[in-house]
Amino acid sequence: MLSMGMTLTLDDLRGALSMPKEVLSGFILQYSVMPISGFLVSKILNIPSHYAAGLILVGCFPGGKYVNADASGFLISTLQVVLFPVLSGAFLNQYFQPLVKLVSPLMPPMALAAVAILCGNAIALSSSSILMCGGQVISASSLLHASGFFFGYVLARMVGLDVSSSRTISIEVGMQNSQPLGFFLVPHTFGDPLTAVPCAVSSVIQAIFGSMLAGICRHSVSAEMKD
Repeated sequence: MLSMGMTLTLDDLRGALSMPKEVLSGFILQYSVMPISGFLVSKILNIPSHYAAGLILVGCFPGGKYVNADASGFLISTLQVVLFPVLSGAFLNQYFQPLVKLVSPLMPPMALAAVAILCGNAIALSSSSILMCGGQVISASSLLHASGFFFGYVLARMVGLDVSSSRTISIEVGMQNSQPLGFFLVPHTFGDPLTAVPCAVSSVIQAIFGSMLAGICRHSVSAEMKD
């Protein structure tokens, strides 16, 4: 979050507030495309009910980094993990650009390492179950996230958003907070621990797909700028 914030300025954050259509479209697509896709994919592939529940659960998760069940804890966690780091990064970029230029090359590798650790932890916790279910849950998770990325972009374009906003919404819709939320909610909500397996597989699938999509978008933007 801090690394992301260091790519922004305070003017960028103010500008986001002036785009209610984009924000509302992203919110609606986030909580419609993925839950519906999770349900349809589980039906099409006819996966067992405990895996289907986990897949639909992944589709219902928001795209943030951490959520606590307690309301006050949710607010504090959101401030600590998302808002404060992003605002701090934007503040540094706005007023301490020499420092930002110095540390910026180190931030993406550090962020990538953090994501790798989280994904590795999720897979390790469910390794035996993942080996048992084989390619079925992997295929379902792949279709779920591919659907989120694809329809997030297409539907955003259909409601009149520009290409840049549609790409952003596509990534936001396709990426879900599956690992921490899944392992928090499943023990408290579902009786079968196998329900958490799609959450673990999803954390890796979306990291791969999301990174590939971000790279393609970045290459496309660079090519457009050269033209």
